[in-house]
Formats: sequence, structure tokens, C-alpha cells
Amino acid sequence: MIKTLALAILFFAGFLPGITVAQQAEYLGFRACTKCHDSQGETWRASAHAKAFDSLKPNAKSEAKTKAKLDPKKDYTQDKNCVGCHVTGYGEPGGFVSGASLDDMKTLVGVTCESCHGAGGKFRNLHGDGGDRLKKQGETSERKPLVDAGQNFDMEKACARCHLNYEGSSKYEAKAPFTPFSPAVDSKYQFDYLKSVTATGKSNPVHTHFKLRGVFKGDPVPAVRATLQEDAPEPE
Repeated sequence: MIKTLALAILFFAGFLPGITVAQQAEYLGFRACTKCHDSQGETWRASAHAKAFDSLKPNAKSEAKTKAKLDPKKDYTQDKNCVGCHVTGYGEPGGFVSGASLDDMKTLVGVTCESCHGAGGKFRNLHGDGGDRLKKQGETSERKPLVDAGQNFDMEKACARCHLNYEGSSKYEAKAPFTPFSPAVDSKYQFDYLKSVTATGKSNPVHTHFKLRGVFKGDPVPAVRATLQEDAPEPE
């Protein structure tokens, strides 16, 4: 059933104007990333993003839901207006499917690697090839093929899709379904990208940013990369 749904989505996407090959790349789930990026994966598992789906369950985050005029006793885990910002690849090829077994969807539950970096179905192999090239030949690889294959380097925009998608947002072209968790509800929802992405320890919402090996070169380079790499620890 899941495979049929995924194929149907992929078939339909092929007839939409403006849909590129990169945009049709399938989601693979976080384990496809953590096979190599195990240090990042370990710290991500302890993050708020990894547990994002749990907040949709009944009686979770009750105070915050009540403040946002939501029913804290309701199960929002299949609510199409909420799920997209709490799972990975919702409604996209290979992405999370509402109503499917959570055991089948377990590598797509929560805000995972591909929520920020893009569906890895096409660029994952390029990453592996780049690593091999550096190791065996001492050569770096261009980033542009990664972009062409669907990797996202605009991290701020990836965050804004959910954190700034509230009605009346002045920092993002928000569109329905809007998040009910806006600064008007509580000042803590006044999202600061730079502050969030550079947070350390338990305050880090994503994962620890470890020292990178310089496998790739050229544009695009996220503006925040230099800041994150200044004091980045070595991978364990």
C-alpha cells in the first residue's frame, strides 16, 4: 500500500509544470545519512527536532497547545495541517505517509536530516563519490552537482517554512496551513535563525556541527558555515 501511494505521488509529480528531476528525488530516511554522519546523528537524536512528532500526540505540550487555542487532548498525528512540520517529506516521493504504520515510517518521523538538506535520493551517491575522490586522489569536488541533484544549501529558508509560516508573518511569504504558534501567542516563537542554528548543548535544536573535511568546493556555501566551523569539534 505504501509503495503504491509513493508511486502514485511520483507519477502525478511528473506531470506538474515546473517540477524538476531534482525536486522528484526520493526521501531515503535519516539512516541513509547517519551511516556516514554518525556523530551528527547521535546528537540529533537528543534534539527537539528528532522528537517533533511526539508533540502532536494527545496531552503533549498541553500548555502550549492551549495557549495557541488548540485542543491539548486531541491527537494531531494525522492532521494534514500539522503533520508536515513534524515529519520528513510529507506528501512527497518517498516521504512520510499519514496513516501508514509508524514502524514503516520510523526513519521519516520527526524533523530529520532531509528536512533541512533536501531529499537524498539523488545527491547521496554524489556525497559518497566526493568522499572517495578526496580519500583516494586528494581532490575536492564541486558543490553545484549536489544542488542540481536536489541538495539544499539555503538552511534559513528551510527553517522559515515552518517557524515563520504564521499568518501575518513579515519575514516570510507565509501560506496556509499556517502554524498557530506565532509571536502573538508567545514571544518565544519569535524565531531567530542565527541564534537557533549556533546554539550549543541542550539548546541546539538540530545537531552538533562537527569539523568538516573540505570534500566539496565552490558555491553555494551557507552564510553561517564559517561561524559554525570556528569552534567545531572533531567527529567522534
